[in-house]
Amino acid sequence: MRDTEKHQGLRIQLVKLLEQKGIIDKEVLEAIKKIPRHLFLDSGFEQYAYQDKAFPIGAGQTISQPYTVAFQTQLLKVKKDDKVLEIGTGSGYQTAVLCTIGAKVYSIERQNELFKTTSLLLPKLGIRPKHLSFGDGYKGLPNYAPFDSIIVTAGAPIIPKPLMAQLKIGGRLVIPVGEKEQIMTLLIRKNETQFEKHEFGEFRFVPLLEDKN
Repeated sequence: MRDTEKHQGLRIQLVKLLEQKGIIDKEVLEAIKKIPRHLFLDSGFEQYAYQDKAFPIGAGQTISQPYTVAFQTQLLKVKKDDKVLEIGTGSGYQTAVLCTIGAKVYSIERQNELFKTTSLLLPKLGIRPKHLSFGDGYKGLPNYAPFDSIIVTAGAPIIPKPLMAQLKIGGRLVIPVGEKEQIMTLLIRKNETQFEKHEFGEFRFVPLLEDKN
């Protein structure tokens, strides 16, 4: 689990690039500067780990490009000790960013292979989410709700109703919505029945899959 001065230097360059692209949240940038992204990738991709690109991580999934991770996290406006639900643990990189900011992270992954790998990796890196689970992200985690914020790291054709229900009043839900290309969407819960919606342009994600059982 090597993290060399070269890796750290590449992360500083990556942070400068993200600032140029409009990421202004200092805590998000600081988290990206700290986290060894190369350890979340297959070793064959290590030399590319600090490029602003997505890469395959197995089970047909990808690790999102750093800009996307930073952009989604910035939209959440996470504060220390916020209770955050993450749909799609994947490689665990987004989980690590949220934990490093100080969030209490509850995360769901539906690919068992990724769930097992990430569950072992995160503690080795000193990253301890509150709860990792293997299951259907469409259903959320009702037993742990409500959440201060919810982040979805896969493209969803619609915004799942259970996730909206599990958001605190005043809470923020960030989700890419669409079939082939997605519109990054922010919902802010105003009261029991009303949500304020904001859209932030096109992104491309792997699909959020729903268990049909």
